[in-house]
Amino acid sequence: MINKIFGNMFENSRKLNELNILDMLNYNPNKNILDLGCDNGEWTIKLSRKMGTKKIYGIEIVEERINDAKNKGINVKKADLNSKFPFENESFDVIHANQVIEHISNLDIFISEIYRVLKKGGYIIISTENGSSWHNIFAGIMGWQIFSLTNISSRKMGIGNPLAIHRGEKLNLSSWTHKTIFNFLGLKELLEAYGFVVYEIKGSGYYPLPAFFGKIDARHAHFLTIKAYKK
Repeated sequence: MINKIFGNMFENSRKLNELNILDMLNYNPNKNILDLGCDNGEWTIKLSRKMGTKKIYGIEIVEERINDAKNKGINVKKADLNSKFPFENESFDVIHANQVIEHISNLDIFISEIYRVLKKGGYIIISTENGSSWHNIFAGIMGWQIFSLTNISSRKMGIGNPLAIHRGEKLNLSSWTHKTIFNFLGLKELLEAYGFVVYEIKGSGYYPLPAFFGKIDARHAHFLTIKAYKK
């Protein structure tokens, strides 16, 4: 029963987070977009429609997901996001990464590559879970693994947290494990360290209250979404 309640709250938070991302996109059919970790391309297409563009690119590592995305008309290249991106300098107007950065083991390469392939005046939108969310703080006080860091092994999900939604299930892909969870200030200052100018930060999810409370207090929301420009 508790897991079902948490599952519903998570889903509401996830949907609001997607709306936050879409709100940050500027309409401009002449601009292109690169989706990092584009998966099967379903969400990537929604992003491109909000921008009004057909210039859609992606990076993905899972072969079957790459094929699905290509079938949707996305120009996808297979690559590890912990390595150099397979694109030239200043190739993109917009770069997006939703629920990706927490899976990255080499953040210096990841952020520096985003900066390299982004055009001057272009912007990035990065969304991830928030280590300072109230439910993560509660888990830490209890001596549990915080909710956002329970998927640290492909062998078993929900490690160290008895209330984790998928506790005990097997994680199919090792690339889906969480490596780094950011707090509000940490994500902001990491981007600033590489020369980005942070424009906006939005939150969604605020357990046990309704998801929209996260928009009022992003510092303690479940999801953080940040928009930053390259000078």
